[in-house]
Amino acid sequence: MLRLFVCLLFLLVLPASFAEPSQPKTGLVLSGGAARGLAHVGVLKALEEQGVRIDAIAGTSMGAVVGGLYAAGYSVAELERLALTLDWQQVLSDDPPRQDIPYRRKQDDRDFLIKQKLSFRDDGSLGLPLGVIQGQNLALLLERLLVHASDTRDFDQLPIPFRAVATDIANDEKVVFRRGHLPQVIRASMSIPAVFAPVEIDDRLLVDGGMVDNIPMDVAREMGVDRLIVVDIGTPLKPRKELLTVVDVLNQTTTMMTRRNSEAQLATLQPQDLLIQPPLAAYGSTDFARAEQLVDAGYRATLALEGRLAEMRATSGGNPALSLARSSDPRTPIITAIRVENDSKVSDAVIRRHLRQQLGEPLDLEDLQKDMGTLYGLDYFERVEYRVQRGKLGNTLVINAREKRTGTDYLRLGLSLSDDFRGDSVFNLGASYRKNGINELGAEWLTRLQLGDRQELYSEFYQPLDAGSRWFVAPNLFVEAQNVEAILDNDPIAEYRLQRYGYGLNLGRQIANNGEIRFGIGQAWGEADVRIGERDLPDFSFTEGYYELQYSFDTLDNIDFPREGEDIRLTMRQYDPSLSSDQRYRQWNIKLDKALSHDANTWVLGGRYGRTLDDAEVVTSSFLLGGARQLSGFRQDALAGQNISLARMVYYRRVTPRAFQPLDFPLYLGGSLERGRVWNNDNAFDSGYINAASIFLGYDTPLGPLNFGFGFNDEDERALYMNLGRSF
Repeated sequence: MLRLFVCLLFLLVLPASFAEPSQPKTGLVLSGGAARGLAHVGVLKALEEQGVRIDAIAGTSMGAVVGGLYAAGYSVAELERLALTLDWQQVLSDDPPRQDIPYRRKQDDRDFLIKQKLSFRDDGSLGLPLGVIQGQNLALLLERLLVHASDTRDFDQLPIPFRAVATDIANDEKVVFRRGHLPQVIRASMSIPAVFAPVEIDDRLLVDGGMVDNIPMDVAREMGVDRLIVVDIGTPLKPRKELLTVVDVLNQTTTMMTRRNSEAQLATLQPQDLLIQPPLAAYGSTDFARAEQLVDAGYRATLALEGRLAEMRATSGGNPALSLARSSDPRTPIITAIRVENDSKVSDAVIRRHLRQQLGEPLDLEDLQKDMGTLYGLDYFERVEYRVQRGKLGNTLVINAREKRTGTDYLRLGLSLSDDFRGDSVFNLGASYRKNGINELGAEWLTRLQLGDRQELYSEFYQPLDAGSRWFVAPNLFVEAQNVEAILDNDPIAEYRLQRYGYGLNLGRQIANNGEIRFGIGQAWGEADVRIGERDLPDFSFTEGYYELQYSFDTLDNIDFPREGEDIRLTMRQYDPSLSSDQRYRQWNIKLDKALSHDANTWVLGGRYGRTLDDAEVVTSSFLLGGARQLSGFRQDALAGQNISLARMVYYRRVTPRAFQPLDFPLYLGGSLERGRVWNNDNAFDSGYINAASIFLGYDTPLGPLNFGFGFNDEDERALYMNLGRSF
C-alpha cells in the first residue's frame, strides 16, 4: 500500500517538473569608472524593458554604488532620478552646506585668510590626510539612501544577492564583501587612492576595488549563476599626445592597473555570457555634469544587443528587486534609542546636543543630514556617520564620530594688496592659529596676527558654558596699530600712527547656526603719534573703557561669492569714565549685505553706516573707509572720520560653466556702484557724497578667492587691487 502511494505521488510531481523547466540564473557584473559608471543606470533600464531577470550582482567602485542600490530595492526610475538631480560637487566633497556649519566656524572666513588650512596634531607635528577627500558627504548620502537596508548584514538577504569588491592597500589583496554594513562597504569599494581617504573595516585599510578586480566576473560566477551580463565602462588608455601633465601621467598609471586586471577577467568570457561596452570614449571620469548622456549611452548600447537579450528574457516571474515595498515605512524606521560612539576630544553630550531626532518618532532624514553637517563643521572629526541598528526592543540610531588623525589645531594664512597709482601701496599679511578641543565642552584658543599697513595681534579664549555651546564666555587680549589721517577742510594735514592695546570680556549667546549676540566690557590704552605732517601737532596718550553690544547674523551660502542669504553686523559701544575712559561718548556701526541671484547672475546689495554720537577726540574715534568696493578708487582704509556711510550694489556673473565634480574653480566677472560719505562732528571735515565704481575679475581657487580689480571715483582717485582670501 505504501509503495503504491509513493508511485502515485511521483506521477503527480513528474509532469509539473517537465512543465516548468528551471530558468538559467543570470549574474550582472558592473565595472568601475567613476562618472562613466552612470551608464550602468541606462543598462539596467534597457534590461528591465527587455524582461531580463537579474539573479545576482557583483560590482566594483561606481559599479558597486549602482549595483548596491539596485540590489537593495531601488527601481531604475529612482536611480535615474538620482543620477540626474544629485549635486555631485557637494556629494564628492567634505564641506557641509554653509547654512549647516556652526556660526563660530563661519567666522573663520571673515578675515582675508585663505580657506585651506594646515592642521597640526597635539604634539605639534603637521598632519597630512590619507586622501584629498575624506568622503564625509558621500558616506552620509549612502547612509540616507540605504537606511532601510543598513542592518542587513548578509548580502544574500537583499532583494537581489550582491557582492562588492575592494582592495586592501596594505597588502594588495582583493576583498570581496558578502556581509557587512552595506553603505560602508560601497564607500570602501569606491575609495580611489589619494583622492578618497581609505575606509577601515575589520582592521583592513581599504581602497577602490578597481586596483585588483575592476570587472569582477569571477566574483559573480562564485554566486552560483549560469551566465553573465558584463558591463565594461572602464577608462581607456590615453594616447601619447594627450599625456601633457603630471596629472595625466598619474591617471594613466591608475588606468593601466585597472585595464590589466580587466583584460584578464574579460578573457574568461563564455559563449553564454553577454558583454556590453557602451561607447564612452568621449566621456571622462569626472563628467558628472553629463549624467543624462551617460545614462543614454548605456541604454542604447544595451538595446543594440536586443537579439542576445531575447535569449535571456525571463519566461516567468519578475525581478525580485521590483517587489520591495516602496512606502515610506521601510526607509523611515521609528527610533527608540540613540547611542553615540565617540573618540574625539569633546564629550558625547556635545554630540547628542546637536541631534534633533526625537525618540519614538520616525527617523527624520532631512534634519539628521543637517545635524551631521553641523557636527562635522565643528572641525573635531575625521568623519561623522550614522546607522540604524535594529533590535528586539526597537531601532537604535548610532552616531559614529571619529577624531581627526591629522589633528584639530589649524593654521591659516592670507594676503591683500592695493595701489593707488600715486606711489602709495598698502599690503597686509595675515595668519591665524586656532587650538581646538581644549576641554570636553569644546573650548578653543584663537590667535590672529596681521602685519603690514594695519598691524594686529588678537587672542581670544572661547569657553562654552553648556554642551550645545549656546552660552559662552570669551576673554580676549589685543594689540593693534594703524595709520589714521587728520583732515581739515577736506585736506589731509597729518597722518597719525595710532597704537592701542587692551583686553575685553564677552558673555554671549549663539542663535542656532546663523548668529550670535554678545555683551562685553573692555579697556584699552594707547598713543597717537604724528607720523607725517605738521610737527607742531600734538602727540598724545589716551585711555578707553567701554561697554559693548554686538549682534551678528549670517546666512550667506558662500562667504566669497554668495548667491543667496544675508549678512548683518551691528556693534554699539558706550565709552564711560566709570571704566576709566578719558571721554564719554557713544558709537554704533552697522553693516548689511543681501545676495540675490538669477541663473549665473548675482547681485549683492548693502552698505555700511557708522556714527559717533557725541564729541570725542577725532583720531581715536574715527572709522575707516576706502578700498575695493568700499569707495573704490581709494586705497585700503584711505578715509578716516567719526561718521561714515556707504551704499553699494555689487554685480558679478559666473563666466565658466558649473562643474559637478569637486574640482570646480569658477571664474567671475563683475563690477560695483558705490556712494558714500565721511565726516566729523566738528564740521572741520566733510567729504560730501562720493560716487565710485569698480570692475573686477574673481577666481575661486583651491586656496581661496583671488581677486583683481580696478576702481575709480569722482574725486579723480584710481586704484588697483589684488587680494587672496577675501572678496567683500
